[in-house]
This record gives sequence, structure tokens and C-alpha cells, in this order.
Amino acid sequence: MDVILSVVLPLSLAFIMFSLGLGLSAADFARVLRMPKAVLAGLTAQLAVLPATALALLMVFPLPPELAVGVMILAFSPGGVTSNILTKYAGGSVALSVTLTGIASLLAVVTVPILTAAAVDGFIGAAGARVDVTQLAIAMAAITTAPVALGVGLRAAAPRLVQAVERPASLLATLLFALIVLGALAANWQAFLANIGTLGPLLIALNLGLLAIGFGIARLLALPRPEAVAIALETGVQNGTLGITVGSLIVEAAAGLPPFSLPSGVYGVTMYLVTLPIVFALRRMRGPQPA
Repeated sequence: MDVILSVVLPLSLAFIMFSLGLGLSAADFARVLRMPKAVLAGLTAQLAVLPATALALLMVFPLPPELAVGVMILAFSPGGVTSNILTKYAGGSVALSVTLTGIASLLAVVTVPILTAAAVDGFIGAAGARVDVTQLAIAMAAITTAPVALGVGLRAAAPRLVQAVERPASLLATLLFALIVLGALAANWQAFLANIGTLGPLLIALNLGLLAIGFGIARLLALPRPEAVAIALETGVQNGTLGITVGSLIVEAAAGLPPFSLPSGVYGVTMYLVTLPIVFALRRMRGPQPA
């Protein structure tokens, strides 16, 4: 399990982020200027409303301090390629989804280490694991920002090659995410069973609540339905792989999945159970697929 957490997991996350970069271009980031209201709404929902909602739910569903920190780490982790795929299937704005994922993933190098350190201090205090913000930021840059930048660069340098490999890479990234979650749970099955009753209701409420909040914010701002769908899924679907990885980076030489990572592992299962029926319903109700 040590090898999986220290080697396989970071490398898998790096590939997942690389596949995300393959789907990004300079035009995606320039889109911020063309649709600022939608992008600002999505980023606000992801970076502010999401952690605040998680914190509020922890007051309703109190957890042991380590698990509470794990829930907050999950809330700090922006959506990955999974949210882009689900947005496309649900008939949402893929362009907005990809833009939000790309920007939030780059910002996460700064936001996740700082907010994680604050969560550990707030829930555990001096007795908790010391979070080296600089070291965590460097590690995250190596396994998230650098692969994204590499993917964007490759798309600019060899667009035909990227066009051929982008879809297989995206599917492989989704498969890797599923395998990581299933592998982590299989290696920690007893811990999963011991905590599913505690974590399950909170994570399901978080998932459902954020999907509704994201959609509601977009509609209050009179954004078109495809953009509302994209913001809902970007807000409600978190990067469980990143959450597992960050939790593992904090706790050195963990013999198994550490408590900081366990909520993200459980979420990797509950998220699909909650989100897929909603995505299927949105797909049935959608109009023509947006470009």
C-alpha cells in the first residue's frame, strides 16, 4: 500500500491532470474575458461556496477531527476530467466546464495547501500533523500544474496528435480515477465499512446540495441552461483523486489510506451513485447538444 500511495497514486494523478491539459488551449483561458459572469459565478461557487457548505454540514454531521479535515480537503479539491465528461453527457456547456476546471486546478496549487493547513489547525490544533505549506505546494505543482501545462503545450505544438489521443487519454484518466478509488477502498475495506455510516450521509448531502446550489446560482444570474448545468457539475463533482493524494502527502509513511484521505475515497463511490442519475435525467430533458 505504501508504494501505491507514494508512487502509483501521484503518477496516476499526474496523468489525469495531463489529460485535462490536452483538452485546454489558450482560448479556454481567454474565454474568461468573453463570458466573465459565468466564469466568475462558477469559480465563486467552487472556491468559496463549496468549502463553506462543507463546513456548515460538518456542524450538522459532526465527525472525528481527522475525518473532518479529510472532508474539507475534498471540498478544496476542484473538479477534474470527470466533471467535464459528465457535463458533456448532461448537455451542459463543455467549454465553460473545461475553463472552470483548468483555472481552478491552477489556483489549487495555492489554495489547497493554505486552506488544508488552516483546516488541520482549526479541527485538530497543535496535536495535528504539521502541514508544510511550501512543500505541499511544490508537490502539487509537480503532479497537477506541470502536467496540465505539458498537456496545453503539446496541444499547441502538435494539435493533430492531440486530436487523435485526447479522447483515449480522457477515458483512461476516468478509468484511473475509478481504479484508484476502488483500490484504495479494497485495501481499506474494514475502515470503509466502519466509516460509511458516518461519512455517507454527509457526503451525499454535500454532493446533492452543491449540485443544487451551483445550478441555483447560475439561474439566479439568468445564465443559459447549458452554463447552469456546467456550473452545477463543476460545483458538485470534486476531484477525489486529488483529495486522496493530498491526504496521503500530509501523513508520511502511512501504512494504509490515512483518515485525511478516507472521505475522498468514500466520495469516489457515493459521487457516482448520486450524480449519475441526475446526469441521466438532465440528458433526457436536454435540448440540442451545445457545441
